[in-house]
Amino acid sequence: MCAVTDTTATDETAAAFEPELERHRAELTGHCYRMLGSAFEAEDAVQETLVRAWRGIDRFEGRAALRTWLYRIATNVCLDMLGSRQRRARPMDLAGPSAADSPLSQLPEVTWIEPVPDGRVLSADADPAERAVERETIRLAFVAALQLLPPKQRAVLILRDVVRWQATEVAELLGTSDASVNSALQRARSTLATRDVAATVADAPAHTMDDTQRDLLERYVDAFERYDMDALTSLLHQDAMQSMPPYEQWLQGRSEMVQFWVGPGAGCRGSRLVPVRANGRPAFGQYRPSTVRPGGHDPWSLQVVEIRDDRVQELTFFLDTARLFPLFGLPPRLDP
Repeated sequence: MCAVTDTTATDETAAAFEPELERHRAELTGHCYRMLGSAFEAEDAVQETLVRAWRGIDRFEGRAALRTWLYRIATNVCLDMLGSRQRRARPMDLAGPSAADSPLSQLPEVTWIEPVPDGRVLSADADPAERAVERETIRLAFVAALQLLPPKQRAVLILRDVVRWQATEVAELLGTSDASVNSALQRARSTLATRDVAATVADAPAHTMDDTQRDLLERYVDAFERYDMDALTSLLHQDAMQSMPPYEQWLQGRSEMVQFWVGPGAGCRGSRLVPVRANGRPAFGQYRPSTVRPGGHDPWSLQVVEIRDDRVQELTFFLDTARLFPLFGLPPRLDP
């Protein structure tokens, strides 16, 4: 945590609390990411949370657990940041699917959902059940669905169903009644149910990679790097989807996806993929052949891969590599 000079806390008290504050950074970042839909804003929110906690250490009387106190601060920081800001979205939240040959266009006024590295938001000491909930509730589809909720309703659902607070605790934080909290929770669950993601809150499955899925990923990497369309087609569900923020178009159906790859997306031929983890799912830094360094490869996208059963269900290509590759620890280029 960045050092903050404050005369209200003694050096001894600050030194004693700093490791404890830092121990909660990952789960607080996950909480703020669910609230805000942006890895960068989440880190800003957590930094502000820890600064406020640092400054208020001398007033922390231990009547609540330190973790609870930090969640209270973080939630209020996120609510302050959200204000009347336009919600974040994915391309499929804004319009129907496009044709593979439709012109690519951007919507500059749209604020897009951003990916987040698993290591920044998953608690190191969470038990398997908690880890399953954490992982499922940072999925891109789930975070996008959360953005449909008004900020306070969003906070209620996350605190009740993800963090597992009691209604009385949430009511105290938001300055409202238990009945209002329970009503807001029901409305939030109903909204998420329309997006087919509500079950991931209350009963998150253990999404662990089995041998079949690991083999599927290996075959996907091999097929993509060879740009073998027959092999890629065999790995996609019939109703698979693809999107490329910040472009507004998205594709549905493997035939449209393959048509795009051999048409407008043909520049991806010869790409190399570097594995990472994002949003609880396998992901890859994609590097396309360089146009200025013979034999080299330059950043093109961060791919997040959603698997359903034994096939690829969704591919999201995030093109903001200047910001995302450093966040994920990916090299700025691949040399020959």
